[in-house]
Amino acid sequence: MPSGLISQLGEGKTPTFVINRGFEKCLMLYPEDVWEKITAEINQLNQYNKKNREFVRYFYRGAQKVEVDSADRILISKRLLDYAEIDKDVVLSAYNDRIEIWSLEKYEAMLNEEPMDFSDLAEDVLGKTNGKEQE
Repeated sequence: MPSGLISQLGEGKTPTFVINRGFEKCLMLYPEDVWEKITAEINQLNQYNKKNREFVRYFYRGAQKVEVDSADRILISKRLLDYAEIDKDVVLSAYNDRIEIWSLEKYEAMLNEEPMDFSDLAEDVLGKTNGKEQE
C-alpha cells in the first residue's frame, strides 16, 4: 500500500479493510467503516426476492477482512487474485470511498474501452438532478 494512502487513513492506527470482488474483473478494498455502511444497506434488501438473495450471495462471496502489516502490505487470498486475474503488477485506483485493485493488463484494457456512445451514457447517468429528468 502506498504510504501516502496509509497516512490519509489516520495517524497512529492500523487501518482495517474488507476486500471483495469488484463488479468488473477487479478487487474492491473498502475501509472497514465504509464496508459496514454497505452491509447495512444490503441487509435491508427483501430476502424473499430471488434476485436480492442471488445478489447478496454473490456480493459476499470472497469478502474477507484484511489489515495492513508493518511493511504497509496486505495479504490477498489466491481465490481473489485468481478472480481478478492478478499475477504480477497491480494498479490501485481510488474510487469514491474505496480502492479498486486491478491487474495492470486488465486496467489498461479497461481504460482503452470506450462506451458505445459516451453522450448517451452521460445522459443516462447524469441526466437526472434531484430525482427529476433534465431536458
